[in-house]
Amino acid sequence: MTEDIEATSRSEKKNMRSKKRSFLWFLIIPFLLLVIGGISYSSFIYSKAKAVVSNSYAEINKSSKRDKEVAPLKDNISILIMGVDESEQRKSQYGEAVRTDALLLATINKDDKSVKLVSIPRDSRVYIPSRKKLDKITHAHVFGGVESTRDTVERFLNVPVDYYVKFNFESFIKIVDSLGGIDIDVPVTFTEQDSKDQAGAIHLEKGYQHLNGEQALALARTRKIDSDAMRGQRQQLVIEAIAKKALSVKSITKLSSLLDAVDKNLKTNLTFDDMLGIAKNMAGTDLNIEKMQVQGTDKRINGIYYYQPNEQNVKEISKQLNEHLGITEKSVSK
Repeated sequence: MTEDIEATSRSEKKNMRSKKRSFLWFLIIPFLLLVIGGISYSSFIYSKAKAVVSNSYAEINKSSKRDKEVAPLKDNISILIMGVDESEQRKSQYGEAVRTDALLLATINKDDKSVKLVSIPRDSRVYIPSRKKLDKITHAHVFGGVESTRDTVERFLNVPVDYYVKFNFESFIKIVDSLGGIDIDVPVTFTEQDSKDQAGAIHLEKGYQHLNGEQALALARTRKIDSDAMRGQRQQLVIEAIAKKALSVKSITKLSSLLDAVDKNLKTNLTFDDMLGIAKNMAGTDLNIEKMQVQGTDKRINGIYYYQPNEQNVKEISKQLNEHLGITEKSVSK
């Protein structure tokens, strides 16, 4: 099956830039819902947020690296954020073989109210337990959905994964535009197609500026100017900008539109009470996010491209995340 997927991937590369790609915008939605629930200044919005979360709930087994269940109100926690390349068109072509096109792990420390956010390149060559072999981490979801991806990330980083949030990418532009756009320091000058696949439609100069949904999408999707690793860094910048804007939103109309955008595009094992717990812990903060990325090198094996993670860097990230969670390596169940 891996060979079939690789063949499909190679045939898709020529058309990849003409399709909507993954964007790591989805981290902001849990924060948005947390803020809505936490302030609860509108019973309508509160009820709507609660309904969205309830409809999105999908349970998975407890992490094998935890001796007991954790709770966001009293424990430091981790959340795996997955963006899948799911669409009606792709489903008709490939069925349920849905890959994670974007993958991040966030750890939240309730005591110092901080967040560490690690970006994992989709082509990282790692061991996938459900397949008992090395493969691209993007394929873990194909071979077992959320739990396969969770187990793979846990083994790769040796960090417990307590919760997950999974999105597809239909509503990115609507979300950014509902916020009134975002302010961001664009790190590089580039030209990219828009969401309608019009080549060269978006051109951004390097520097601090206000972006609408189409422009933010272009910044999150472009990679031909450098690499997937650099693309991941730009996506982290987009996440941070959207999250900060979402946390500052006071308009009920905007919040309602944002909830409409995310409804039916979210799956998570976080309950509404879990989100309220995180909101209470993070109340009064400026959403301090420390961004990290798995380092590595490009490598071809049997003609297939992989991103080969640097083992020493992975160990350092593992150490930092476990310390942030308040656990030692010895206390992480194997």
